[in-house]
Amino acid sequence: MSAANQFGQRFMVTSFGESHGTAYGVIIDGMPAGVNYQEEILKDFLNRRKPGQADYTTARQENDEPEILSGIYQGKTLGTPIAVVVRNKNQRSEDYDQIQNDPRIGHADDTWKNKFGHSDVRGGGRSSGRETLCRVIAGAFAKMLVNQKKSDVNVTAFSKKIAHFELTPAGLTAEVKQFLVQAKDQGESYGGVVECVIHSPMAGLGQPVFHKFKSDLAAAMMSIGATVGFEFGSGFEATIKKGTEFHSQMDSEVYGGIRGGITTGENILFRVGFKPTSSIKDFAKKGRHDPCIVPRAVPVVEAMAWLVLADHMLWAATDKV
Repeated sequence: MSAANQFGQRFMVTSFGESHGTAYGVIIDGMPAGVNYQEEILKDFLNRRKPGQADYTTARQENDEPEILSGIYQGKTLGTPIAVVVRNKNQRSEDYDQIQNDPRIGHADDTWKNKFGHSDVRGGGRSSGRETLCRVIAGAFAKMLVNQKKSDVNVTAFSKKIAHFELTPAGLTAEVKQFLVQAKDQGESYGGVVECVIHSPMAGLGQPVFHKFKSDLAAAMMSIGATVGFEFGSGFEATIKKGTEFHSQMDSEVYGGIRGGITTGENILFRVGFKPTSSIKDFAKKGRHDPCIVPRAVPVVEAMAWLVLADHMLWAATDKV
């Protein structure tokens, strides 16, 4: 039985669906009543994540229109489970006929089949990057909740690194875009790094032992497909510094806005590493795949950060009277 499809302790999100199934969807439980539903936030997340928007991304065309089935009435949340689905429209399942008995290098085709005995290989099935639809939907609702409590909280991420290119929040340069178009034509792929900042978070989020804010943030990010690393604040650079140097000042850049596993109220800075896309060579040329998932992973990283914020905000409300 595959039961590990839920994230969160208080703001609980259940993800469901397969890449070439009828739909992907999410059920959100724990959302308080009376939160204003803001469609523009949901649409923004979905639009930034959806495929087929540039020459250097997958050619799969999906409108990714959300259908809200429950939990919202007259523009506000009811405090009951919120269910949202997005129908899959542009499947091309025949592309995957050959891998039923010939798993692709670097993918989860064989590990899923070996684990469960039966799995959907079309488009990667449940392990497809399209599952991130569920995450951005849930992240949008988490943002609505957090911002109703504290309007100045914001989460912004960008492609910090793609292959050997160092980037800025201004976006991909023309050189990088051309580099990725060429990679797509050649059946090559690349990885990179997403950098994210949580601006003006609440202080006091995070539990002191097993659910430190940093550990839940790391778990959230490492649950995204193709991730290979997570660091916050000074990250691994801190391992080579002297203590007298590292602890010379109470700086958010050094500690990453978290001390003792608890947020300080300062900005939280972290980075997530992604491996090269697994679809390469002839399979990538014939199919519909991103030569680098980093640009489309940006809103997913933001969404998962919002989920951790919402979860710990609700948790913190019960920490003391």
